[in-house]
Amino acid sequence: MKKIILICGLIAGFILTATMIISTALCYANENFESNMALGYASMVLAFSLIFVGIKNYRDNYNHRVISFGKAFKIGLSITLIASTMYVLVWLIDYYVFMPDFMDKYTAHVLKEAKTAGASAAELATKADEMKSYQEMYKNPLLVVLLTYSEVLPIGLVISLICAFLLKKNNQTQPA
Repeated sequence: MKKIILICGLIAGFILTATMIISTALCYANENFESNMALGYASMVLAFSLIFVGIKNYRDNYNHRVISFGKAFKIGLSITLIASTMYVLVWLIDYYVFMPDFMDKYTAHVLKEAKTAGASAAELATKADEMKSYQEMYKNPLLVVLLTYSEVLPIGLVISLICAFLLKKNNQTQPA
């Protein structure tokens, strides 16, 4: 079981981090943050599809085609934690080493988009204050870790729950 979790978690983490590095570099260079959101979430769903693969592989090949919901969820959760941790660690390196002004550029983008959408002066001021609070949070590495986990972990948890529900099989014999 540990081998399946490790392999699926590392592959999922590689998909997440590779997509994040490429899309972040593109949006950072072009200062276009909107187009990468859909790609980011699609890559998360693709990466976390390995939860299904991991649970099914364990159930079919190592557990005599039987798995409880709890065991399946534990496998999914473990894969999610490995992939999410890789995502967080790579983001920390990317942010602190290569893009320390990321929040400044992102804040400018958000305010520009709000102004383009016709936000009033009061709405712009509120949005600016909101973005200032995010910039302050990003000065604390622990908060950066928590915010980054909050981007990816919930999606993995939901997919783990769905996969555990779909793949659970009891060892009940059918009446003849």
